Amino acid sequence: MEGQILGNRYELMEKIGGGGMALVYKAKCQLLNRYVAVKILRPEFTNDEEFVKRFRIEAQSAASLSHPNIVSIYDVGHDGDVHYIIMEYIDGITLKEYIQQKGVLGWKEAVNISIQICSAIETAHRNHIVHRDIKPHNILLTREGIAKVTDFGIARAVSSSTITMVGSTIGSVHYFSPEQARGGFIDEKSDLYSMGIALYEMVTGRVPFDGETPVAIALKHIQDEAVQPVGIDAGIPIGVNEIIMKAIKKDQNKRYQSASEFLGDLYKVLKEPLGGFVVENSIESSPTRRVQAISEENLIKKEEYLIKDRVEETAKKGKKDDKLTYWLAGITSVIIMVIFIVIGYKIVMPVVTGDSEKNNFKMEYYVGQNIETVESKLIEAGIKDIIIKEEASESIEKGLIISQSPDKDTPLKVDGFHKIEFVVSKGPDLIKLSDFKGKDPRDVETDLQTMGLEYTEVLENSDTIAEGRVTRSNPGPDGEVRKGDTVTVYVSKGPEEKLTKVPNLIGRTQKEAIRLLLGAKLAIGDTFPEEGSNFEAKIVKQNPTADSTAKEGDAVDIYFETDTGSQDTQQVFSISLPNPDEYKDRVRVLIEITPSDTGTPKVIFNQEKNKSEFPFDLQIPIPAGGSTKVVLHLDDKPPSEFTMR
Repeated sequence: MEGQILGNRYELMEKIGGGGMALVYKAKCQLLNRYVAVKILRPEFTNDEEFVKRFRIEAQSAASLSHPNIVSIYDVGHDGDVHYIIMEYIDGITLKEYIQQKGVLGWKEAVNISIQICSAIETAHRNHIVHRDIKPHNILLTREGIAKVTDFGIARAVSSSTITMVGSTIGSVHYFSPEQARGGFIDEKSDLYSMGIALYEMVTGRVPFDGETPVAIALKHIQDEAVQPVGIDAGIPIGVNEIIMKAIKKDQNKRYQSASEFLGDLYKVLKEPLGGFVVENSIESSPTRRVQAISEENLIKKEEYLIKDRVEETAKKGKKDDKLTYWLAGITSVIIMVIFIVIGYKIVMPVVTGDSEKNNFKMEYYVGQNIETVESKLIEAGIKDIIIKEEASESIEKGLIISQSPDKDTPLKVDGFHKIEFVVSKGPDLIKLSDFKGKDPRDVETDLQTMGLEYTEVLENSDTIAEGRVTRSNPGPDGEVRKGDTVTVYVSKGPEEKLTKVPNLIGRTQKEAIRLLLGAKLAIGDTFPEEGSNFEAKIVKQNPTADSTAKEGDAVDIYFETDTGSQDTQQVFSISLPNPDEYKDRVRVLIEITPSDTGTPKVIFNQEKNKSEFPFDLQIPIPAGGSTKVVLHLDDKPPSEFTMR
């Protein structure tokens, strides 16, 4: 389909990928002059009207997602029987290809890639979109290392249709959740299971469940327990192992309950690789019972009844010993008094003195403050369970708090379990530039515009880069810029033209002229007469003239004196264009002369001249007492003849 134009706008350039459901082409948008990716549905899908209808709805829904780690969808349409979606063009490879190239990824690199993917999933889930087919094949990695998730909404369209995806199931089933494998209810936690499988593959180099058929693999997802990653590679941190094993729990309720929770542990493991922070979700099976709260008053009454029972019991045993009874009664009174004193000291006194607020902490408004300062303040106050999430911001300086939870004035017990969460700015999203040297500036301009950057061009001389090609950029390779920034691209206009002074050749021999011209970095041009002269002949004329300025490498024409023994004379012959509009910018001039004394024709001038150089003069030798016939040829026009005496 290369060369075909879809929708009178998108020119297909080359096939760059494909799967069981669609083929992907690189294309150029003729309206916006940028590269895009075009996903074209295979005919077996487009023949199902119900599927096509749902596909368009789901693709349009996914087009509403805006996130730096999600491949943007620009357009959905059809051209005749060809149904397509227009997406952001990513110059890179899939995560699956990257894993196959490297074998095993370092755990930090794997976690950083997972953070980007999980961040994209979090945004989709907030918009009530479940991907349903998270796998390394659907993750694209740019040359700058940015992960981008693609095919949001498409998996839902497929799974909602009666179409069987022959050929694509085997690729996806390795990452299916147990509920997908058995056809159960699918929700956000299904995506998180697939995310866990992808992270498992990144750090171990293999998927946890494999088999000869899709059914065999699906059964393993439902029945078998995966080998823990640390059992494959002891170098994998315990924290990473714990995150993966929680993410791929068979029971949905025991997995991560949200992408935000998953994301929080991924950020934490970068700082605490030894783990210990992953919380195992458990489900209490015993029924809930209502338990009466024990107040201070009930506690005092209970204590009184216990003491009273003991006194009565003692009195029954020793009725005869009245002294013992009195003693026990006295002790009882003392104990009751002590209880009241202790309770009064613990409860009443703090109310009176205000000490009850000593262990309480009230949240302040921290938005806009530096996170390090706020964190130190909270730790000093005894609040230690602080969660920090980073988020890109164009307007808020790096390190400042964007939002907080809980809100201002929320009371907290210092010795209680309270989770405080801050979203902190990590500054603007920076785009890392690649090396544009030697590229076509039009391609560079398109790439920069696709990345949301402005393009400006400056011409400069270059001895090494061909004319019309990029020599460098500012910022240069690996330079980081914000979206909307301007990148200056320098384009070669060829080597710098250096000027030189034309030497005076009049009165010099040919040998001397060559030496002078080489010294001035000039070349010798045509000689007149054309057959040259003897070594002793002197130059009587030159073009360009002496002391004029010429570009290095230009040629200088020289004219020699005629034979000193002859009585020949020289006459000036002026060459002009009779009708200049009939000629091109460069005109071929050929002059042939026939002296009367020899009768032998010879060519004395044969070269191209710019139209602007006309008219120009030429010396024609005339034999003594005779004449010279001159034939003038201009391009392919009929020749003109003249006789000079």
